Amino acid sequence: MDGVGEWTTTSYGTGKDNRISILNEIKFPHSLGLLYSAITYYTGFKVNSGEYKVMGLAPYGEPKYVNTILDNLIDIKEDGSYKINLEYFDYIGGSRMTNRKFDSLFGGPPRKPETKLTQKEMDLARSIQEVIEIAMLKMSVHIHKVTGMDSLCLSGGVALNCVANGRILREGPFRNIWIQPASGDAGSALGAALITHFHVNNAPRKGTDFKRLQKASYLGPDYSEFEIQSFLTKNNIPYTKLKKPEVAAKTAKVLANEKVVGWFQGKMEFGPRSLGARSILGDPRSRNMQSIMNLKIKFRESFRPFAPSVLREDVSKYFELNSDSPYMLIVAPVRKSIRKKMTPDQEKLFGIEKLNVVRSTLPSITHVDYSARIQTVAKEDHPVFYSLLSAFKKLTKCSVLVNTSFNVRGEPIVCTPEDAYRCFMRTDMDYLVMENFMLDKTQQKKLENDSDWRKEFELD
Repeated sequence: MDGVGEWTTTSYGTGKDNRISILNEIKFPHSLGLLYSAITYYTGFKVNSGEYKVMGLAPYGEPKYVNTILDNLIDIKEDGSYKINLEYFDYIGGSRMTNRKFDSLFGGPPRKPETKLTQKEMDLARSIQEVIEIAMLKMSVHIHKVTGMDSLCLSGGVALNCVANGRILREGPFRNIWIQPASGDAGSALGAALITHFHVNNAPRKGTDFKRLQKASYLGPDYSEFEIQSFLTKNNIPYTKLKKPEVAAKTAKVLANEKVVGWFQGKMEFGPRSLGARSILGDPRSRNMQSIMNLKIKFRESFRPFAPSVLREDVSKYFELNSDSPYMLIVAPVRKSIRKKMTPDQEKLFGIEKLNVVRSTLPSITHVDYSARIQTVAKEDHPVFYSLLSAFKKLTKCSVLVNTSFNVRGEPIVCTPEDAYRCFMRTDMDYLVMENFMLDKTQQKKLENDSDWRKEFELD
């Protein structure tokens, strides 16, 4: 399921041996992804990147527009197939996603980017999220009935909707779910290689251990100790060189002191999520960490949630989940045992007022609806990141860290040591740990002749 690429926007089929057979498909201009993008546009966010914001904003709103959307914009059948009412949209030949009829339906023009968010945008976000979940759940039930299969693989940009993925896992009929971590357009490169390998060259399949085959998505470049030290020395950057066994313990100690750490280890992640190779990390027990990281590190909207990384063996201690989520693509509820009950006054809060209410013993990763977007970390996937979580657990009895992508708003995730250092210096991060080199912000000199990143990168 995606927005648009080729003519097909939604399809399903079966994989057997080394062949995929497509059983049914829906074609452009009918598209779940474009419907979601239309609401993204109307609520004032950037299409093809702001959809994450709409998903993050949804829990602040009420589903008051669900019937309006179902009655006017999309007709969803019992099997999950659907048709878009094109009278309300301008994405086929125009320069906008929506038109005046759409504006009239929702009582005014689109919100201008960067202006104040109102309850209307929050309610629209919640409503379109619920509509997408309705369609995806109906599809999953139908596909299971038609194919009789127990395992479901998801891909396409809509499959990055981790809230809907969590619902399919909890409420849908499939025993196993696997989501391609580079589900957006980046995954097309992988798909082209695989279909050539299997369909054209008729190569045999080597099992179904996707995590091992895809190396847990750590497929990008890495940098040696020599390369990192050469960069630091050449640029007269102060650092401390640690022995490799010291890295986890020393980093855990600064994290436990509510410091924010840029973490640069091993091969870069493939896909849109930082998974502990190019990450910004913080202490989830801190009630201030979400606002600090949003406003002083990422320079983005305060409502946007942060994800937890947790030791795989401990995931069910904190979350209502007992399965792998290595790619941060499944949302699950926080366990009731660590939730904090809201006071009667807090229960009355509406919209963005809910933001500052502490909802659990891990407030920095608990969203306003008591959910979290989870990354499970296994030792075989990323031994260094696993060792850091283990060291933090030993120190604090908490095996969870706040994990967000190593970049500022609008910037791609950092790749090289130079990228990492520049981002570190442009933000209020306290430490940068690149392999076994630790940099303390208080020892650094200001960047010379540095451009304003807000002009360098178009805001998302």
